[in-house]
Amino acid sequence: MDGWETWQRQTSDGAVESEQRAALSTPVVEYSPAGADLLGRSYWREVERATRGLVRARERDGTLDLRVLGRGPVLLRFGRPTVEATSELALCTYPIEGGLLAQRKAGEIAFAQVGGSPPVVRSTIRGFFPSLAARQGERDWTGALYSQVQSRIHVAISRRYFARLIAEARR
Repeated sequence: MDGWETWQRQTSDGAVESEQRAALSTPVVEYSPAGADLLGRSYWREVERATRGLVRARERDGTLDLRVLGRGPVLLRFGRPTVEATSELALCTYPIEGGLLAQRKAGEIAFAQVGGSPPVVRSTIRGFFPSLAARQGERDWTGALYSQVQSRIHVAISRRYFARLIAEARR
């Protein structure tokens, strides 16, 4: 995959921000609301594939829950997605509304394709307070579970997600 980049940081208030991106030779979805929606739906399908169905996405009443085997407790809950589309942008954003892996309702995860030379796809988390991250004012090692497990899983899934988007666009 060309142009793969990833970064992560924790803000002064304890929120986590991260972004993964990949350069594209050609766009993988249309710059339309349908293309933006496809970016979001494709990510949740990749979560299920990457975890071999252990973590499943379930939509209900406008929310999307990630649950163990689709039945267990809510790992993460996301609100109704918003989509934005222009001639250079397809964007799908889900607000983070809670779950066992979130300290509180805050932040968002967004999936975007941005036009340019070259166009890029991005997976971005902003303003998220993970339960497993270091708490504000506490030693960094207290967040080792987040940085060594949850964050790495998200990065690995994002990489697979981009690779699948690119492969499916070539068909």
